[in-house]
Amino acid sequence: MIVGMNEQDFLAYVIFGVILNFAFSILFGMYLSKNIGMQEMIESKGDKQQSLLVSISLFIPFAKMLITLYRVAILQIYFLDKGHSHKEFWVYMTNK
Repeated sequence: MIVGMNEQDFLAYVIFGVILNFAFSILFGMYLSKNIGMQEMIESKGDKQQSLLVSISLFIPFAKMLITLYRVAILQIYFLDKGHSHKEFWVYMTNK
């Protein structure tokens, strides 16, 4: 048993969490590229590396998906609601 459930159930949760992560990440990326523009995103992207915690969270079911939803909340609450643009959010996320 792993975390109080059978190995098959735990593996199913992990696989479902990874699939949801990719779905949310792809949809969020499409949303940003629609509002910013792909060429503008490429030109304004910084060299900020993801933290080790974000990279490791892929192996924890639903953790990476929650990180993506957290980024969506930051975009909505701290950028769009305060009159900033999608591009300013992109620069914030990709630059040090």
